[in-house]
Amino acid sequence: MVQQLQPPPPAQTPGGQGDGWRQLMTYQPAAPVPDNATRRPVIRRVLLWGVVLTVFGLAALAMGGIVTASVGVTAATLALVTATLALGIVVPVFLWVDRLEPEPTRLLWFAFLWGALISTLGAILLNEAGMAFFAGLHTDPMFVGAVIVAPLTEEFLKCLGVLLIFFRARREFNGVTDGIVYAGIVAAGFAFVENIIYLANALVEFGTPGLVGLFVMRCLVSPFAHPMFTVCFGLALGLVAHNRRWSSLWIVVTGFAMAVFLHALWNYSAVAAAEAYLLIFAVVQIPLFIGFILLLRWARRRESRILRDLLTGYGINGWYTPGEVAMIADPAERRHARKWARSIGGSRAEKAMQAFQDESGELAMVRKHIINEGPDADWLGREQALLQAVTTHRRVFVPGI
Repeated sequence: MVQQLQPPPPAQTPGGQGDGWRQLMTYQPAAPVPDNATRRPVIRRVLLWGVVLTVFGLAALAMGGIVTASVGVTAATLALVTATLALGIVVPVFLWVDRLEPEPTRLLWFAFLWGALISTLGAILLNEAGMAFFAGLHTDPMFVGAVIVAPLTEEFLKCLGVLLIFFRARREFNGVTDGIVYAGIVAAGFAFVENIIYLANALVEFGTPGLVGLFVMRCLVSPFAHPMFTVCFGLALGLVAHNRRWSSLWIVVTGFAMAVFLHALWNYSAVAAAEAYLLIFAVVQIPLFIGFILLLRWARRRESRILRDLLTGYGINGWYTPGEVAMIADPAERRHARKWARSIGGSRAEKAMQAFQDESGELAMVRKHIINEGPDADWLGREQALLQAVTTHRRVFVPGI
């Protein structure tokens, strides 16, 4: 599988059972790990992120001005604090899904800020334009806005952020789980700001009871509403991440159509007649939520299986022991491995173990790209860099190999 580098001697395992990462041994400091030599010039990254942060900053000023002008600073502040509680429910779930092959923090922040600032600001403008278009058609404005205009405009803007990551961060968008995570974080950002707007308006119009009632409905009963919709598009992009051809475009279009349809269906259940709301909630919203949870569990188990299968190939070539492969593919064993590393080498060994785990997860995704796309020079170079990094980090917590 890998010919350019000679594999390191595998760690000896007690009883030959592939549990080498648990074997206690005398800890010896290892040489400092060199920086990644493949990183792009610093000035290019600084300029790129400078532009991105400037755009986000301007969007934040615009959104802050719109909200405070509408409801006042006090109501907006209280709504912000209240809406933040929902983030403590939604974001950790997607970080849990993302544990085996974690996405870069910078991209997760980009996803969140895109949803919170760009998507919400664009939705305000496009929703107004859409409502103006339908104004002369003698239709119910509430129905049209909630079931037709909002699903189209909001999902378009959220999905656009996921699509940008798909194209601009090719190395990091490696499959179904990545698509789900990026889409979920974009949607979480959108829902966060949307909740602020709705909660602030409820406080101004109905006082504290209105704020509390809406908080229960939006932040506690249905905090995953927006993520459920946009995840359909992220899932579609994940399915074509290793097969980026025009022939796969129909999968992406289908994913977007599903996101819009589920959004419209959810909104319809919210604006339905009061006497039918509970029935529609039970028939539509609860099954959607259950399906969403099952999708997250499936995506995580699928990624675990992919890691195990691909790293086993490296193990056959001497890069990993069976115990290491099993550990990397199991979140609980990864946690135990970090604790073990800390017990024999302190925080430095623990950090090396975490880097070893993260790099191994990325290595598996790189190998999947190579298998599906052929021996591309960029992917092969990345594979060699990761193999070197994995070997170097292993020597920190298993010295002498």
